[in-house]
Amino acid sequence: MASDNRFLRRAQIEFAYFSGAFLLKQREAGGAGAILRFERVRPPASARFQPLRSGEITPKFLDRAIGALKRWNYDIVGIDEACRRAVTLPERRRFVCLTFDGGAKDFITHAYPVLARHGVSATLYLPTAFPDGVGEAWWLALEDVIGRESRISLMIDGAERHFVVSEFSDKYELFDYLFAWMRKLPPPDLSLAINDLCRRYAVDLAGLSRSASLDWADLAKLAGDPRLTFGCATVNYPALSNLRDLDARREMTMGKAVAESAFRRDVSHFAFPFGDRGSFRRQHVVMAEEAGFASAVSTLPGIVGAQGRTNLHALPRIAWDGRVRSLRVMRVLLSGVMFAPVQPTRSARN
Repeated sequence: MASDNRFLRRAQIEFAYFSGAFLLKQREAGGAGAILRFERVRPPASARFQPLRSGEITPKFLDRAIGALKRWNYDIVGIDEACRRAVTLPERRRFVCLTFDGGAKDFITHAYPVLARHGVSATLYLPTAFPDGVGEAWWLALEDVIGRESRISLMIDGAERHFVVSEFSDKYELFDYLFAWMRKLPPPDLSLAINDLCRRYAVDLAGLSRSASLDWADLAKLAGDPRLTFGCATVNYPALSNLRDLDARREMTMGKAVAESAFRRDVSHFAFPFGDRGSFRRQHVVMAEEAGFASAVSTLPGIVGAQGRTNLHALPRIAWDGRVRSLRVMRVLLSGVMFAPVQPTRSARN
């Protein structure tokens, strides 16, 4: 069904493009602009099993996308300017804000050279445990184990479970199942589950997590570029909906404090980990405002309105699917015609 839905949506996007409907409607639907969300940027991998492929783009695609945004007369701005335009009168040109989640090592080796060559602004949201070398990239470990093994055993909800994954279709199905299960676990239970899996199958979780993440030395090099804005994405990158309110608030405030201490500057922008509807709730939007963040971004799809119509502490983003390399699709999505109209809000409590 998910595949059918993707096919139908792609067909709708292609129709909007070739019929010209997106051009006719973008004036009323396009709002002030849009925030694009990327994760990893790296050259294409050759492995047959890539369950996280949707979260990756190539440096070549990033280069093509930025070039296209310039041709389409978008202003490529940082998150501060995006927030300013969200509360002022509409401007003649719409904006696009480029954001990158997760603090992957690939950013400095593959994404940043493209951004620097184009001379454009971008925002990087960091979970601060990962530059410290203590974060657990459990999703990468899960991918590694399932990709290598044909039989997998682990404890799920107190019971030993066994899976045979000899076909790639089985591997993808199991990855989706275990990813969804792990993401709903409270952080201590998630850590126990992924460490148990890694011990069974000789995966160095700590080493894998460190090698995949930016460290503070990398970030010190990037911090000298005024076109880069650093935001916070908590300490450990948990789904906030799995935490008690006190723990969720601590993740936000501690992440902010650590980042500000490291960069010696205010860190005023926040990204909800994962950012979809199942990962945070309304009280977390309020917490982001109370923690002193000027904005908080989600991965809820949509366009940013002008004149305060979009809540700055629940900003929508277009989370780019790395399996799609069509600039036509990007242009239609940025026009806003595929999203429901923004409902006016005034504060995090609305």
